[in-house]
Amino acid sequence: MKKMNFVITYDISDNKRLRKVALFLEKNAIRIEYSVFFVEAERKKIMFIIKELKKIINKNEDDVRIYRVNLSKSIVLKNAIDVKKLLV
Repeated sequence: MKKMNFVITYDISDNKRLRKVALFLEKNAIRIEYSVFFVEAERKKIMFIIKELKKIINKNEDDVRIYRVNLSKSIVLKNAIDVKKLLV
């Protein structure tokens, strides 16, 4: 199967759920920022991630978004610019 690239972001309102989401994603993806993760996965794995996140979050209070990205056309993770370093 073909692997695809995804960026996963979240905003979780409860600290207990926040820890569970973060720990789960740390095991299944690469942390880019506090609430931003990257994963290269086949469809089966991303469906597993979605299923497990749905078990953790509160759909009325939390926000989790998964974006499929094409690294060659839309985003380059290696060449990020640290804006704080430019504000000298």
